[in-house]
Amino acid sequence: MLSQAQRTTILELNAQHVSKREIARVLGVSRVAVRKVLRSNSTTLPELHRTEKAEPYRQQILTLFDKCQGNLVRVHEELVAAGAEMSYAALSSFCRRHGIGYAPPTPAGQYDFAPGEEMQHDTSPHELELDGRKRKVQTASAVLCYSRMLFFQCYPTFRRFDCKVFLTEALRYFGGATTRTMIDNTHVVVLRGSGRDMVPVPEMAAFGERFGFQFVAHAIGNANRSARVERPFHFIENNFLAGRTFRSWEDLNHQVREWCDKVNSTYKKHIRAVPRELFAVERLHLKPLPAWIPEVYRLQQRLVDIEGYVALNSNRYSVPVEWIGRRVEVRETTDKIEIQLDARRLVTHRRIAEAEHQRVMLAEHRPPRGHRDARPDPHPEEQAIVTAAPELAGYVAGLKQRSRKVITLALRQLLRFVREYPREPLVGAVEEAARYGLYDLDRLERMILRRVTREYFLLDEGPNDD
Repeated sequence: MLSQAQRTTILELNAQHVSKREIARVLGVSRVAVRKVLRSNSTTLPELHRTEKAEPYRQQILTLFDKCQGNLVRVHEELVAAGAEMSYAALSSFCRRHGIGYAPPTPAGQYDFAPGEEMQHDTSPHELELDGRKRKVQTASAVLCYSRMLFFQCYPTFRRFDCKVFLTEALRYFGGATTRTMIDNTHVVVLRGSGRDMVPVPEMAAFGERFGFQFVAHAIGNANRSARVERPFHFIENNFLAGRTFRSWEDLNHQVREWCDKVNSTYKKHIRAVPRELFAVERLHLKPLPAWIPEVYRLQQRLVDIEGYVALNSNRYSVPVEWIGRRVEVRETTDKIEIQLDARRLVTHRRIAEAEHQRVMLAEHRPPRGHRDARPDPHPEEQAIVTAAPELAGYVAGLKQRSRKVITLALRQLLRFVREYPREPLVGAVEEAARYGLYDLDRLERMILRRVTREYFLLDEGPNDD
C-alpha cells in the first residue's frame, strides 16, 4: 500500500505534467498504482474492509484462552482440531489487535541520580565451577547509581549475616556511603510491607544508621527502578563467570575483586564515560565511613557434645575435652569461629563457608596416641559406705561387678540400708548374701528386715501356765 507521502508526490508530479510512466519509474511503483491514485485524486489512504479470519471464532478463542491458561499455541491446536482454517500468525495478530492476552506497552521512564544519592543492592543465583564441581552460588551486587561503580561477591547462601558482611565490604570498597540503599523487597531486610510502605528489620535499620544511610524498596514488579543493579548480572554471568574455574571461596572472591577493578576502569558506551572517572566526582559526596567499623558477627549458644565438638551449620569444631557437656558461646565472623567458655578460655577455628559436614580438630585437642584417661575416682556413695561400714567393702566390690542395676543407683540403695538399718542385722545379712553370691538388693533388704524383726521386735506370747 502506498503511503500518504507517496500519494502526495504522485499528485504533485501529475500537476507538473509528468507522465505516468516517468512517475512510476521515479517512485519505484507500478503504473497501475499511479493510475489508481490519479483516479481517486486524494492523498487520504483508503480504508481496508477486509474480514479477519479469526473473527468468526472470537468467542471460542476467548473460551480456549482461559482453558489453556493463556497459551496461544494450545489455543491454535484446539481451533485447528475443531476445524478452523487459520495460521498461528493470524491468531496471534488477531489477539494483539483485540487485546486478548496482551497488555498495551507502557513507556519506560528515566531515572537521574545526583552524586552520592543512591546505591542499589540485589542478589541473583548463578552456576560456576568451584573446587572441581558445578554448584549454585548467590551473587550479591551493589552499584553506585551516579558513577555506575560495580562491586559484587559470591556466597553459598545469603542470609542477614551475609547481607551485613557484603554491605560492609561494599562500603569499604567505595570508601563511603550514599544517602539511601535501594533493595528489591528482600525478606533479608524487609520486616513488613513493600515499596514505599516497607519497614526494615530493626537489626538492618540499625546497621544502616551506623553508616548513615537508610534502606528503601521499589514497588513490586517495578524492575526499572532497580535497573542500575539488575543490568550487570547478565554481564557478570556472560563475562566474568564464562570459562573461569575457582579453587575455593577465597580464590573466587579475590578474582571477583580484581575483575571489578578492571571493569570499573573501562569505558562504557551506554554512559559514554569511565565509571572510575565519574566516581572521582561522586566520592566527594559520599558520607565518610565511621572511624571504627566493628566486625560483623553472629552469636549463638551451643552445648559441647560427648565427643568434644561444637556443631555449627552442619560442621563440627573441636574444643578441649574438659568442656564436654558445658554450654559455650559461639561467635561466627566472616573467616573464623570463636568458641568461648568463659572470660579466660577461648578457642578459635577457621570458618568453613558452607555446610560440608566436616570435623575440624585442632592439634592441641587431640589426645596423644596410646594415652588412656586415668580411672575416675570412686563413687561418693562407695566412699560413704566403706567409711560407715568397713565390713561391707568386699560386698561393694562384688556388687560393682555383678549388679544388674546401674552401679550408681545400686550404691545409693546400699548406702540407704547402711543409714537406716541397725548395724548387726545389716552386716549379718550382707555376709550371708555374699556367701551365696546374692547381689539382688531388694532380696537383701528383705533379709535385713527379717533379722531386724527377729532380734528387735520380740512379741509377748502371754502368761506362763507354770
